[in-house]
Amino acid sequence: MSWITILRKRENFRLAFDGFDYKKIALYNEEKIQNLLQDAGIIRNQLKIRAAVTNAIAFIEIQNEFGSFSTYIWKFMNQKPIDNHPKNLAEVPATSILSDKLSKDLKRRGFKFVGSTVVYAHMQAAGMVNDHVADCWKRDHL
Repeated sequence: MSWITILRKRENFRLAFDGFDYKKIALYNEEKIQNLLQDAGIIRNQLKIRAAVTNAIAFIEIQNEFGSFSTYIWKFMNQKPIDNHPKNLAEVPATSILSDKLSKDLKRRGFKFVGSTVVYAHMQAAGMVNDHVADCWKRDHL
């Protein structure tokens, strides 16, 4: 599944998944899951829909244990972003030792579909890892 396919269906997902409210998603029952599986506006992968519920529950459990998901995830970074200084896109990795470690811990806590590549992409998007290449306008503006 390509990212562009997901992005094109983003608003359908937002509507189907209650504005991405994890507290609501954690309470989804079998009837709601079956309704989602019939929604042609989203990708109707049963394992991924069920994983969204499982992940919402695990997310809440992490919040309860650490005070926030941010506190939990940044502990892997020692509260400091990593600046990789890649010269070109070929030097930008898809995973790292750290994303492997975080992925493994998320899976241990019950999360689904959180492989190292997905986790590394999250780390980049959240500003935990700066992989902007040297000539990128965003490089020094983070």
